[in-house]
Amino acid sequence: MTPAARDLSSPRGAYEPRSVRAGEWTLTALTDGSMRLDGGSMWGVVPKTMWERMTPPSADNTIEIALRPFLARKDGLVVVIEAGVGQRWDEKWRSIYRIEQPLDLAESLAACGVGCAEVTHVVASHCHFDHIGALVVERQGELVPLFPNAVHFAPTEEVVVAKDPDAVRSASYRAEDVAPLETAGLLETYDGSCELLPGIRAHEAGGHSDAVHVITINEDEPGDTAIFWADVVPTTHHVQPAYMMAYDLDQARSFASRSTWLARAAAGNWIGLFYHDAEHAFGRIRRDGKRYLVEPLVGERLVD
Repeated sequence: MTPAARDLSSPRGAYEPRSVRAGEWTLTALTDGSMRLDGGSMWGVVPKTMWERMTPPSADNTIEIALRPFLARKDGLVVVIEAGVGQRWDEKWRSIYRIEQPLDLAESLAACGVGCAEVTHVVASHCHFDHIGALVVERQGELVPLFPNAVHFAPTEEVVVAKDPDAVRSASYRAEDVAPLETAGLLETYDGSCELLPGIRAHEAGGHSDAVHVITINEDEPGDTAIFWADVVPTTHHVQPAYMMAYDLDQARSFASRSTWLARAAAGNWIGLFYHDAEHAFGRIRRDGKRYLVEPLVGERLVD
């Protein structure tokens, strides 16, 4: 990885909104804090002797991962891409996942001058709890949407699984993360590859979960496109196709999908938006012979 100044949108630093441009879209890295997961699970079959240099583990073998939603704004559209883990955790589970939230999603939006009622749309790549948990909050004993005026997009199959996960998927989904959105009439599902909003498209990637999607912004303008990687490429270190998480449900499908999208992003010089990277929110993937490298982008200080 090429050296770069620290991205202060990282959970390791004091939060300072940073933005990049994709055409007329302004894309800002938000935060919902961080958590820690087992390093071996985050790296699958990659030997620890390799991954511990890139993502140093603590004594319990866990590594820090960011919970980094993104804000996309253009022409009155105020779009939150992904959400974070949220606040609905008791002390036992907060301790298990080592959740730390010096600033949560709503607070980081406020730092960008955006109130929750002003969000017009939410885009979820899939429905794992660490990606959509913040969309629902508890108020006066009732679960309600954090963004009361926003249309919430989520993949149809992911919503179905979230509401009734089987034994294999139950550790990753919670019905209460989607049910209040449905009850409020704010949930709109999508399938396959489609345009969600003018300039924002979802592309089914699969492999990590049943229907995980990558999200592209401004894809019609070559050289001026951004891609939200979700868990298809969770950090800037996971950019070799074989660097798959053990959490991926279908390893063969994951490898094929990652190979395709990494090649497209490198060929198009796309800006990557990284959800789980502990240091870097933005980066361009480059070809280096048969391998890939990431050129981190710090982004500009947000001026609103």
